[in-house]
Amino acid sequence: MAPRSAEVSRKTKETEISVSVHVDGTGRSEMSTGVGFFDHMLDQLSRHSLIDMKVTAKGDLHIDDHHTVEDCGIAIGQALSKALGERRGIMRYASIDLAMDETLTRAAIDVSGRPFLVWDVTFSAPKIGTFDTELVREFFQALSQNAGITLHVTNLYGANNHHIAETCFKAVARALRMALESDPRQPDAVPSTKGSLKG
Repeated sequence: MAPRSAEVSRKTKETEISVSVHVDGTGRSEMSTGVGFFDHMLDQLSRHSLIDMKVTAKGDLHIDDHHTVEDCGIAIGQALSKALGERRGIMRYASIDLAMDETLTRAAIDVSGRPFLVWDVTFSAPKIGTFDTELVREFFQALSQNAGITLHVTNLYGANNHHIAETCFKAVARALRMALESDPRQPDAVPSTKGSLKG
């Protein structure tokens, strides 16, 4: 399998973002978005997917974190799609129930080329520290749309909002890790009866 790496830069009036990913990495991360909690979540995404990621972002944080978080999701998704190319030889599907203390979250993924997000996660407070909890969904919406993946995330139960958010990132990370692994039984095949996973 060819090296699966990509770089993406995105510049708008609201944000300036640079992303690099190496799918077959060790989970090394270097995050600098200006949003501390978001950096922590992106570290989890990288570490538990084993995708090396470097994300640098400068955004209009004097307004709020929304544009920075959403545009990082766009750029990371675009970088993943670029790195995966034809998506040849991947396992494609994966799901996991991920526990963290009192919280349990499920993530199921199809690296299908068809972007879709099903989000069944509720937070009991509007913020985790200074971070808007609604931005967790915004990130995964942008990621799924731009990576070309079908993603279902369900929080089955939990009390602590930090734990709920963190299990979403960790569960998606682990599902990505499994879905993007090379299939030893068909390492050169596109896993689709259509012969294409480009949407």
